[in-house]
Amino acid sequence: MQLKKLNIVAIGGGHGLGRVLSTLSFMQDQLTGIVTTTDNGGSTGRLRKRSSSIAWGDLRNCLTELVDDSSVGSQLFNYRFDGEDELGGHNLGNLILYGLGQIQSRPLESIKLVRRILRVKTPVLPMSESPTDLMAFYPEGRCRVGELSVDDMPIMPKNLMLAPLVKTPDQCVTAIDNADLIILGPGSFLTSVVPPLLVRDIAKALKRRKGHCVFVENIVKENSPAATLTLDEKLAWIEENIGCLPVDSVISHHRDVTSEKVRVIYHNMSCDDVAHHHDKAKLVEALHQCIADVPPINETNSPLKIANAD
Repeated sequence: MQLKKLNIVAIGGGHGLGRVLSTLSFMQDQLTGIVTTTDNGGSTGRLRKRSSSIAWGDLRNCLTELVDDSSVGSQLFNYRFDGEDELGGHNLGNLILYGLGQIQSRPLESIKLVRRILRVKTPVLPMSESPTDLMAFYPEGRCRVGELSVDDMPIMPKNLMLAPLVKTPDQCVTAIDNADLIILGPGSFLTSVVPPLLVRDIAKALKRRKGHCVFVENIVKENSPAATLTLDEKLAWIEENIGCLPVDSVISHHRDVTSEKVRVIYHNMSCDDVAHHHDKAKLVEALHQCIADVPPINETNSPLKIANAD
């Protein structure tokens, strides 16, 4: 089975999802990105404080990863103002998306317009069109609110939830329902990978999925409490927090990563230029390896659904 014959959904946030979308950009409209929208730091956080809105930064990054780096559109949307004034630190793409969000009736319309400007054929969707924040609970009950606070926690939170609870666009559910392959990660476990899974509509769609779901591990340990967890501890934490385990296999760069829950595929994915980046060609090879031995299941009409463990 070849990737180019599949419908693929990639879910996550930050630079990890952007890397996956850039890697698979040849899929065009057979690829869909579902993007985390809970960021409350940097330019995005300042815009969210000014007026209640979704976090635009990860959406902007994913859109620009789908166009040529040297294009005017990419340079425009990635331009960051320097200085100490009100514009200092702001990303122009974030400001454009934020402005469109104030004008358009819904964020999806703003994203659609930017896709036309950048000539991006791949659908890029927010996990929700409504603003929401992460709320993490310590084992003894205290809580922290906001992405920045969650990543700074000294220990792993017992629970993570969205406040307020939000719905996902219908397009996200449809994309997952029609997907042959679903990719989670790489990226920060608590603040990039998990937030979309906390949206109930997305969790339900993943639970009934017909496609094969693969979790792509990070190459280097992240700077968050999740860095202390084994793979199976991460999977158990997801299952406890969303009520299901939406992972069929895992791609890992490290051979010391093992699992009693899912199949683990080992593949060297490090990039020569940036050690913590997944090399694009190697990531495609790993995905091909992931789906190569998956037998078709006639009752679901999916080429990629397999048992949870080898």
